[in-house]
Amino acid sequence: MATKTFTKKIVKSVKISKKLENPQKEKTAGAILEFNNNRENYSKEKSVVPIPNLIEVQLNSYQWFLENGIKELLDEVSPITDFSGKKIELHFLEHSFEAPKYDARTALSKNITLEGSLKAKVQLVNKETGEIKEQEVFLGPVPYMTENGTFIINGNKRVVVNQIVRSPGVFFAKNPLFPKYFNAKIIPTRGCWLEIETDKRGVISIKIDRKRKMPVSSLLRVFGYERDEQILGLFKDLLVNAEENFILKTLQKDSAKTADEALIAVHRRVRPGDLANPENARALIESMFFDFKKYDLGKVARYKINKRLNLDTPNTKEYHTFQVQDFVAVLREIIKLNIEGGVSDDIDHLSNRRVRAVGELMQLKFRVGLARTVRIVQDRTTLMDLSQVIPNQLINCRPITAALKEFFSNSQMSQFMDETNPLAALSHKRRLSAMGPGGLSRERASFEVRDVHPTHYGRICPIETPEGPNIGLVTHLSTYAKINEYGFIQTPYRKVRNTVKNDPKETIGRTIDETIQLPGEKKPLIESGQIISEKDAKKLASLKNKKEIIVRSYLTNEFDYFDADEEKSLVIAQAGSEVNEKLEFVKNLIPARVNLEPVSVPYAKVTNIDASPIQVISISTSLIKFAHHTEAVRATMGTNMARQAVSLVSPIAPIIGTGMEAAVARSSGQMIYAEEDGQILDFDAESITVIYDSGRKVTYYLDIYERSNQATCIHQRVSRLLQPGIKFKKNAVLSDGPSIDGGELALGTNLLAAYLLWEGYNFEDAIILSARLVKCGVFDSIHIERYIVDVRDTKLGPEIVTKDIPNVSENRLKELTEDGVIRIGATIHPGDILVGKITPKGETELSAEERLLRAIFGDKARDVKDTSLRLPSGTMGKVVRIQSFDRKDGDELPPGVIKQIQISVAQRRQISIGDKLAGRYGNKGVVAAVVAEEDMPYLPDGTPVDVILNPLGVTSRMNVGQILEVHLGWAASKLGIKVATPAINGISSQEVKDLLKKAGLPEDGKITLYDGRTGIPFDHKIAIGYTEIMKLNHLVEDKIHARSVGPYSLVTQQPLGGKAQAGGQRFGEMEVWALEAYGAAHILQEILTIKSDDVLGRTNAYEAIIKGDQIKAPDVPESFNVLIKELQSLGLNVELLNLSKDEKELLKENNIDAEISVDDVQEADVPKEDQEYDLDKNFDEVEHEKVEEEKPEFGEEPDAAVTTEEEEEKEESVIKDLGQEIEIPEVPSDEELDQLKELEELGELNEDHDSSEVESLDDIQSVEEAEDEKSKEAEE
Repeated sequence: MATKTFTKKIVKSVKISKKLENPQKEKTAGAILEFNNNRENYSKEKSVVPIPNLIEVQLNSYQWFLENGIKELLDEVSPITDFSGKKIELHFLEHSFEAPKYDARTALSKNITLEGSLKAKVQLVNKETGEIKEQEVFLGPVPYMTENGTFIINGNKRVVVNQIVRSPGVFFAKNPLFPKYFNAKIIPTRGCWLEIETDKRGVISIKIDRKRKMPVSSLLRVFGYERDEQILGLFKDLLVNAEENFILKTLQKDSAKTADEALIAVHRRVRPGDLANPENARALIESMFFDFKKYDLGKVARYKINKRLNLDTPNTKEYHTFQVQDFVAVLREIIKLNIEGGVSDDIDHLSNRRVRAVGELMQLKFRVGLARTVRIVQDRTTLMDLSQVIPNQLINCRPITAALKEFFSNSQMSQFMDETNPLAALSHKRRLSAMGPGGLSRERASFEVRDVHPTHYGRICPIETPEGPNIGLVTHLSTYAKINEYGFIQTPYRKVRNTVKNDPKETIGRTIDETIQLPGEKKPLIESGQIISEKDAKKLASLKNKKEIIVRSYLTNEFDYFDADEEKSLVIAQAGSEVNEKLEFVKNLIPARVNLEPVSVPYAKVTNIDASPIQVISISTSLIKFAHHTEAVRATMGTNMARQAVSLVSPIAPIIGTGMEAAVARSSGQMIYAEEDGQILDFDAESITVIYDSGRKVTYYLDIYERSNQATCIHQRVSRLLQPGIKFKKNAVLSDGPSIDGGELALGTNLLAAYLLWEGYNFEDAIILSARLVKCGVFDSIHIERYIVDVRDTKLGPEIVTKDIPNVSENRLKELTEDGVIRIGATIHPGDILVGKITPKGETELSAEERLLRAIFGDKARDVKDTSLRLPSGTMGKVVRIQSFDRKDGDELPPGVIKQIQISVAQRRQISIGDKLAGRYGNKGVVAAVVAEEDMPYLPDGTPVDVILNPLGVTSRMNVGQILEVHLGWAASKLGIKVATPAINGISSQEVKDLLKKAGLPEDGKITLYDGRTGIPFDHKIAIGYTEIMKLNHLVEDKIHARSVGPYSLVTQQPLGGKAQAGGQRFGEMEVWALEAYGAAHILQEILTIKSDDVLGRTNAYEAIIKGDQIKAPDVPESFNVLIKELQSLGLNVELLNLSKDEKELLKENNIDAEISVDDVQEADVPKEDQEYDLDKNFDEVEHEKVEEEKPEFGEEPDAAVTTEEEEEKEESVIKDLGQEIEIPEVPSDEELDQLKELEELGELNEDHDSSEVESLDDIQSVEEAEDEKSKEAEE
């Protein structure tokens, strides 16, 4: 690959390069660099549970796949034998994974897949000779996950989304038809489903893989309980006092009385039509239930069955096949539920739904490929000489490679990574989807599946979900959530204890919760509820037999992770419960959750407490300040819009944060921070070299103006605090990334906002901005588009990249270099040539002049076509990077492509009218006006506001959080501080008032503003303050679009829709009503004809505009022809009246037969009896001339019918049978046909006249006279 390494910078950056000769001896003034965001934290409680690595769900799962997932699959298929099972065996011993040859940066630049090599040691055993051969075999390339949790496939970053599916195991539910009885399902990881149900007669029956049902006793007989007494003995204890004996009723219904009969009965239901005998049936049952390759419960189902049925079966591979004792235990549970009653298992409970992360999804695909490989091995054993064969010759890794490639390229779970900003990327990696293979579809998903479930608390965010058809199906993990080895989501809870060690260090100051009385003493040593003093503590310590003291329940710093099933046994107090300095509960009754229900319980019963108030919400929602003052639907909008914020050129961390900004920035992988203590050796704009105290020297390379998947700019900047030789602490920020400022997420910028109605410009949520924001580039963002041109080898010869392009002016070629490619740094506009390319054209018959030119100039003059890459309309910018890939250099290119050139064009976009802005609270709007700085309303000190927002957008939306942020932002900016207030249980309104007071501002946060245009104060005081505003990736420059003429749909002849097709705006039914309401008839006619599908009219209109003539009246639109055809398809004879000659020709082109009437009045009075036939169109096999019956004059008897009376009777009977009245046209006689032919030969029949109206030449003259009279009358 030839890549030009120099890059034109859009924003000027000074390159600093100061090397340190001896970093250990160099003295550096100044402090040691460490991470400190200098925020005043207003959190009501300190969380003792650290925020986990936010992408560990991806990293851990992939690591499991490499270490255990592949091993499980190889063990599953090992040993592979030949078809007879007597000649050879192939054993997979161990596997290894080699890291990729390239790093992620190279893979991205070269457009290749980042993948490592999977190898396995294979042992081939020849059973006939006893010979053993061992060899390491290549099993194919496996895509490699980067440290940021992404995959690079063909140069594109992709993310595998976690899938949430129904867990395998056993489920009990009420019979929907007979609710007093219960059904059960046994669902393995792989294999047949068993469905057990109780019918209204109390008979328990079973279905295997949804086949016909049979009594459950038949299957019990097959599994060894042959006699009725044995079967009854299994359930004897349950049925002693039962009103119904379900087993007895089932046995009475069962026709099979022996094991062989039961085997045949099972075989007939599972394989109807196959030969049923005991041997075949036994083999079928063995393979269906006891062959690990066909039936695998898996460790998850084994775990769930053990838990649900209180079994202690070991969770090992030998117990992962069907176990008869499990089946008996399920039947016992059904009988118990039928007798005692109970509730159905909740399938939406998170103990019954599990997460398939990337490792498991890859394992499923790997299994498919491996199964094909095994089949190939078995096929090859029949073809090869087994005495000479080696393992490498038997194993073909292509099916495995193809399966993994198909998964990453086409699977619903492998998605193009959203990296609009670091938060979008991080949220994408933590996403959960209920859709995909083996999951739900959005069409069939019920409300119950989409709803928030109580078990989602602390596991799945109730706020962050799409607003469209995927609502509730696509969700996100909560902040502290983890996934355990079985795929169930866990959340942490702090432990609450009520005992302490009997040691004065532990007991002093605590409130004792028991009365202690010494033997023989009347007065107690200490009474319950008393605070233990130092004296009391010593007395208690002297009691040698008292190891622990019961005290008032208190919070500890210990915590554990629990899944939804384990949580059932806990009593969990909510975060924010009032505690004293010893962390003891202050109140006697504590709000808590018991078995998912909110209740108040005595403090002594509390076992755990929430880890943090924000553990219920996701990372994206936890960035919303004052989330608990924001209505949930608006919070959902705010959460989703934060992921659409564009990275700005100069990001600024919010004045008011939540404290989560640093954690999100760190986990995003877009910034560089110190892994341990160390010192800076050297840095410049592209790299940072450090030496750690451990002696390790590391160079970090920065991403400089890289393009993201969404065409936003990824640009890392060296931290402002870095100096050569400066020492730093672990976690110190070395470089900021896109939307990161000082190691904190900075999606927008802080603006001085006023909530004010201003001249109607902010009507309907529109936003008014100050011109200062445009002038200072506050909202400037860089967007990088990549344009690709392929140079192909055609049949007529290869395409050529050149500056020598035919029929192109020199001015257009001035920016191209000699090799035909545009230079880096060139400013380009729509239509400019980026890569000059010519393609050979097919040779045609040459004229004399061309032959002369060919003779003079040789081959140069031959026909070539200009196929240069040009900049599309609506874009402009600067060329910042050029990459060239050539097959000669060994680069991988698609078939037929000999060279590929990629041009990156960057554009710096300022904020402009039509761009979408949003706050954190779902308060979105479009920029309606950019007002001069001096015209904006200003404060008494002369400071103009930056943005004017509509106050009416707050009250009905109930997102009051934005007002609190404005007040707090104003106070914080005056005091020169930054504030962290968590999304839930943050700063109180009283504290906000106190800060305003401290800053010398009005306590209500309002002030008199003055109109910048007049200097007159506004009538009322106005709320102002600093708020975070984000620029979203819905920019007017990408959406603005116009069309004059363009492509039309072949079917409807109407303009296409959409910007990509250069389409028009849809003028639909309701828009037509609007024009009708105004009576704008001519505008409406114009829109529905020449601006739409009137083919002739629009052509004439375009011609008239070009020539400057007057536009003619519209013609018949194509949609009208479609209507006629549809009516004709219904069997209706539709005629068009008084068409012009041009229109009739047009209709003929469109295959519409029109009959032109002579006299409208006469036509209206005389009922039509005739119907046109076009037999050529309707019947291919019949060729017949188009004829029409002569129409009888009024009062004249029609000619004799050609059909006989018998035929008429037959036809009438057929019509009556059909229940329809059909007019059957009569066929003209031979004489009439001859007469018509004679008239046609004379040439007297005008094509505008209907032949059915004509009898003789006199008739023709009379018709013409009538037409003349009619036209004279019209003129008069």
